[in-house]
Amino acid sequence: MSALQKGVVSQASTTTGIDVVTFGCRLNTYESEVMRREAESAGLGELNGGAFIFNTCAVTAEAVRQAKQAIRKARRENPSARIIVTGCAAQTEPQNFAAMDEVDLVLGNEEKLKANSYRALPDFGVNDTEKARVNDIFSVRETASHMVDAIEGRARAFVQVQNGCGHRCTFCIIPYGRGNSRSVPMGAVVEQVKRLAGNGYAEIVLTGVDMTSFGADLPGAPKLGKLVKTILRQVPDVKRLRLSSIDSIEADDDLLDAIATEQRLMPHLHLSLQSGDDMILKRMKRRHLRDQSIRFCEDVRKLRPGVVFGADIIAGFPTETEAMFENSEKIVEECGLTHLHVFPFSPREGTPAARMPQVRREVVKARAARLRAAGEAAYRHHLSSLSGTRQSILVERDGLGRTEGFTLAAIDAGAPGEIVDAMVAGHDGARLIAAPLAAQAA
Repeated sequence: MSALQKGVVSQASTTTGIDVVTFGCRLNTYESEVMRREAESAGLGELNGGAFIFNTCAVTAEAVRQAKQAIRKARRENPSARIIVTGCAAQTEPQNFAAMDEVDLVLGNEEKLKANSYRALPDFGVNDTEKARVNDIFSVRETASHMVDAIEGRARAFVQVQNGCGHRCTFCIIPYGRGNSRSVPMGAVVEQVKRLAGNGYAEIVLTGVDMTSFGADLPGAPKLGKLVKTILRQVPDVKRLRLSSIDSIEADDDLLDAIATEQRLMPHLHLSLQSGDDMILKRMKRRHLRDQSIRFCEDVRKLRPGVVFGADIIAGFPTETEAMFENSEKIVEECGLTHLHVFPFSPREGTPAARMPQVRREVVKARAARLRAAGEAAYRHHLSSLSGTRQSILVERDGLGRTEGFTLAAIDAGAPGEIVDAMVAGHDGARLIAAPLAAQAA
């Protein structure tokens, strides 16, 4: 699940006549830029009343509910606009969206990246079958490189290196939305990074659905570590290279060497852990055990002292007992996690986990709250540990930025996209409080 388990953080991107509303992961954010460009070239922005494109997420039932809510609101406020729904939720349940009176067209994850899909916008009043244009995602064998010049409203740029997933975790619907794992050719990735770095982006984030599976389908089967080293070698203009999310069990030797030796590779790794209990991990069909996760974090800290770890953890997976859940609580400290993404288990129709004995919803919610509390305590401890340290901060918007370890910082200096050297004076429980070194010297 990896990069796709980032929750339902939505954003709106706007160009003349076209609103692109993005839910979910960084890969969706990247693809929304491609979608906007293709929709513009198809003339969608010239329609009377404009157009809305919803790029949905299918990770949880809540993500789908929020997308439908946003679609209904857009229709109420824009009665003459054309509304197109795409993304993972549209791929996995196209007829549910096609049945919505508010929706004019449903596109699959492959179709959304092609201008012709937007040129084929049907007339009002078509039936549900005509609305849905979604192919078999498992028939897609390649992931093309879609060049973008910028990521609107973002201080950092995302580059897709991989799509789909070849694993079948029992809780995850994403392979049915994204298809099997397939990689972007390494040369195309490097060219995209060069293009974005040349356009002034100081930080590039590599993203994918199961990013550590990168390269298995390419000639010579290069691994993610080789890609990272090649980018850093061939694109010296990249000041900061970041990985969106990895599966630690797939981390290759070149990747570990890059973490240890490449200072431009950011010391922040977000891990797809999902649970801290061995039995639950087996029932999830994960490929690691708790001790392997703990040992990975210990080994990486030896290679790169000060590295920061985040993780996805699911609370209340089917059959989870209190003792099993406590193992997930403990792994927050045992792995030294500071950026926790907690998900109350959400059964997704069509997955094996949806047919397993379910934990009561009130217990699921309570366990998620306990995990979040543990994560918040760990994060506050992390903030305190950085007081008095010197940090390099990428300004995201006026007054806020991120350290190399992806810790949020308040800083009254720099323009969005600029890197500022700063000293941390303290924190407010949510972010660091930092001042630029130049201002301190003055």
